[in-house]
Amino acid sequence: MTAVKDNKYLTTREVAAFLNINEKMVYSLVNEKGLPATKVTGKWLFPRRLVEEWLETHVLNYQRTGIERSSNDGILLMAGSDDLLLQRVLSLYYKKGLGTVFFANLGSMGGLKSLRMGLCHIGTCHLLQDDNAEYNFDFAKEELDRAPVFVNFSKREQGILLQKGNPKGIHSIADLAKKGVKIVNRQLGTGTRLLLDYEIARSDISSSLIDGYQREVARHLDAGIEVLAGRADAAPAIRAVAGLLDLDFLPLRWERYDLLIARERFFEKGIQDFIGLLHEKEFRDIAASYTGYDISLCGKMLFPDNLRTQE
Repeated sequence: MTAVKDNKYLTTREVAAFLNINEKMVYSLVNEKGLPATKVTGKWLFPRRLVEEWLETHVLNYQRTGIERSSNDGILLMAGSDDLLLQRVLSLYYKKGLGTVFFANLGSMGGLKSLRMGLCHIGTCHLLQDDNAEYNFDFAKEELDRAPVFVNFSKREQGILLQKGNPKGIHSIADLAKKGVKIVNRQLGTGTRLLLDYEIARSDISSSLIDGYQREVARHLDAGIEVLAGRADAAPAIRAVAGLLDLDFLPLRWERYDLLIARERFFEKGIQDFIGLLHEKEFRDIAASYTGYDISLCGKMLFPDNLRTQE
């Protein structure tokens, strides 16, 4: 962990340094895992002694097992963030006889951890960094021993799914705390949840005021079905779900959704076949059938220093 000043109370930046995590993950830990905190004049403060005690009660030991199977063997293993367009590509990969893909829907942080433990060939992530502009690079640096290869899959529009006609008049994050409004949430460790927690932290409300905040679903489509069925008035998800289910949508921001690949595996046939699909017309036609996607960077390698792209 990074050393911080011996203050009685820590700021968000200081507690992030103390826990060696991204600042935005701090908001999720407050909301979901009970990281001790108080909000004073709009700013979060963390009692150092209580943070240390909280950390001691959340220690887990992970055993690195790893996988020996190469994607050259016809089986491609992926883990991370859920995506509608990605699921279509997985089917296309199999349809073309390129092999079989197994995808574990673990959220962006789960994808990073799986990549670190050697349990997948490709991790999928969309984690907003503290600069509010870049994605994934800093998180990968914190989580992985060696920087992976970053390949863009798409840009996606993130926001809040709303019932058709927006009968509850939800026009901002603060409106999620209005009386009579119920939401369904995504699980901790997903980029969508991280973004929602960040937006809540920036607002004048707290997650404790939001009915349904603790009720979680595993996929964007599951969130949309809850809203469509009337079991929730709102849910964080991508615009593509709103288009698919004919729901209203409150936009928050466009994000970058990337494929993270271990450098030593990048040139394996299974991985190169998968990336090759992203340049084919059939994939481009599928992407065009959805709303809320931008594939202008799709299939291109990304570099953290200055976001140069190359084929």
